[in-house]
Amino acid sequence: MNIETANRLLQYRKKAGFSQEELAEKIGVSRQAVSKWERSEASPDTDNLVVLAQLYGVSLDELLGLKSANDAKEEPTPEKDEVHVSLKDGVHIHSKDGDKVDVSFKGGVHVVSSGEEKVHFNKDEKYFVDEKGERHEIKPAYFFWLYMPFPVIVTTLFLGWGFSGVWGGWSRAWILFLLVPLYYSIIEAVRAKDLSKLAFPVIPAAVFVGVGMFTHIWHPTWIVFLTIPLFYCIVEGIKKIKSDKK
Repeated sequence: MNIETANRLLQYRKKAGFSQEELAEKIGVSRQAVSKWERSEASPDTDNLVVLAQLYGVSLDELLGLKSANDAKEEPTPEKDEVHVSLKDGVHIHSKDGDKVDVSFKGGVHVVSSGEEKVHFNKDEKYFVDEKGERHEIKPAYFFWLYMPFPVIVTTLFLGWGFSGVWGGWSRAWILFLLVPLYYSIIEAVRAKDLSKLAFPVIPAAVFVGVGMFTHIWHPTWIVFLTIPLFYCIVEGIKKIKSDKK
């Protein structure tokens, strides 16, 4: 079963107001089976599909997202971006290019880009689908580090350093903000297992500014910037070696 069908089964269940346990009990399967269907790890057999369609009051084609050529022609294409924001329903943004963002307390976070990249995060599912159509589970640790208020921590350190007046106070404390893009790029690089996601240029920039401000040795500290093209050459070389091995 593909991701789109699995997500459709999930949405129909939620629309009907069933939990996975309740749905499993109604159609006579285990909760684990329902969970696997909605994670695209298994497919319900024909009998179960018929029961699901009857339970939700839709046809089998509607349940599976199958449309005839006439249906496809009749479906209107949005002529402009649609935005709906409310405290009850959450935030829903559907662009005319096909991008969709749906965020709510009940439904969680669902993002679909026109490039077929998808992110789904709620109590039942935590995964994203890349542009190649490959599914990747999102680990809880990733969200812990991603949503940790790192900018707030850096701002607190900045204020503490500035008010203390040590090591130049305000005139040098701003360098701490260079840690913010570096921090988030490290998280993304680890998640994607791709060093090219790392904001490496920030590192030599921080070294150059730091050494320059504290020692006034601007020259030849500038040489650290030569590590930027070197870094990306090495990363691309590693990627090519891995690609050739496959």
